[in-house]
Amino acid sequence: MKNFRPEAESSPGGWTFLTNHSHVLLCLQRDPHVRLRDVADQVGITERAVQRIVHELEEAGVAIRRRQGRRNVYEINFDSHLRHPLEADCTVGELLQAVGAEETSDAAGATSDSAGGLPASAK
Repeated sequence: MKNFRPEAESSPGGWTFLTNHSHVLLCLQRDPHVRLRDVADQVGITERAVQRIVHELEEAGVAIRRRQGRRNVYEINFDSHLRHPLEADCTVGELLQAVGAEETSDAAGATSDSAGGLPASAK
């Protein structure tokens, strides 16, 4: 999986437009079978911070964690609305589509469509 940090490291002041929550969500959407340790490496935060973020995403109903053997598999609720009042009219699926989410496989192994793994409602 690609590491997305070089652009963030070279940005002035080290800030990015998206939060760590959206970075983690993007990683989970791109690879539902990803290890949280790998998400931490990609986002540039600690594994414990990723665990906290994933737990918050699960509590909000944005991410669903399922066990598959010894691994976790993550599903994204694309119809969840963003939480801040300024963007509450947008869905998670629209956000992921806007940042160029790639095609993925769902937890059952079925490949999603070519619109970035997003449901028809997010197109």
